[in-house]
Amino acid sequence: MYETIIIGAGQAGLAVGYYLQKTGQNFLLIDKAKEIGKQWKNRYDSLVLFTPRKYSSLPGLKLEGEEHGFPSKDEIAVYLQAYGETFNLPIQLNEEVIQIVKDGEVFIIRTNRNEYRSKNVVIATGPFQTPNTPPWSQELAASVNQLHSSRYKNPGQLAEGNVLVVGGGNSGAQIAVELSKERETYLAISKSLHYLPLRIGQRSIFWWFDQLGILQASSHSFLGKLIQKKGDPIFGFELKQAIRQKKVAVIRKVIGARKKQVICEDRSVLEVNNIIWATGFRTEYPWLQVQGVLNIEGKVLHHRGQTNIDGLFFIGLPWQYRRGSALLQGVGEDAKYIASQIIERLRQ
Repeated sequence: MYETIIIGAGQAGLAVGYYLQKTGQNFLLIDKAKEIGKQWKNRYDSLVLFTPRKYSSLPGLKLEGEEHGFPSKDEIAVYLQAYGETFNLPIQLNEEVIQIVKDGEVFIIRTNRNEYRSKNVVIATGPFQTPNTPPWSQELAASVNQLHSSRYKNPGQLAEGNVLVVGGGNSGAQIAVELSKERETYLAISKSLHYLPLRIGQRSIFWWFDQLGILQASSHSFLGKLIQKKGDPIFGFELKQAIRQKKVAVIRKVIGARKKQVICEDRSVLEVNNIIWATGFRTEYPWLQVQGVLNIEGKVLHHRGQTNIDGLFFIGLPWQYRRGSALLQGVGEDAKYIASQIIERLRQ
């Protein structure tokens, strides 16, 4: 019997493990990956974080390097591996959860290899789970090369001809800029693009956010609600420059397809050879067979990660408590809070 089992050994799970380790608690992290940091390694080759090293560390271990510089995805993967080793966290890799049920006061966790029992469970699988693509993408001809951004690595994966990136977030922006250097590139967006600089003076913009209290704004505060309503900006001006130089052509939201063409909401059409779907992810928990955790839309019902099911917690959700809850920058504070709630529960 474990006191706590954490599902997922990414940044969120590791941060919770760090705080539980301090208490001498009997806990375990389970992850289906073969190695820590695998999710980061699998992302596109050119990925560089827009959060600087100063704001990309987990509690207890500094990410080395120029603090206002921006780490690569491989740097983060190595850092997460080192984090687990530094604190000697109990991690079971290459093990996938297939079912979680609750039997009285105990959770039963069944995996492809074992069955565990635990008083508490922390779901730390994060928001980046099932790639989200529109159903009408299946109406495109087989000759159109389609990739979700989670499976995109580099331009070498593309077929000859133009490319359409669908989605105006930071991943879509970075990928579009990269592809525009060697082929005709289009970017489909559903709302206007807003940009912020990566640096102001010699400091990262996140340093300024910190000084202004923006990083501390909770999801229910006036400032937090305003930021959520506006949505994420594009950090840096590379995309803005590529659009100005007509290396990236912006088109309206794509609402349908037929054969080799996509149809935009203004009824214009574009013939495409390649599509990169930078359209985010769906969060799904088919293995979590505990009633009352999700609402009718499939979203987690919680307060700061604490659900209405005694002993069941989540971490790493977007805006779980603050803007950085799903990022390296902010997950540590959430982990500290959840660990404190687990410890308080075990004392009762």
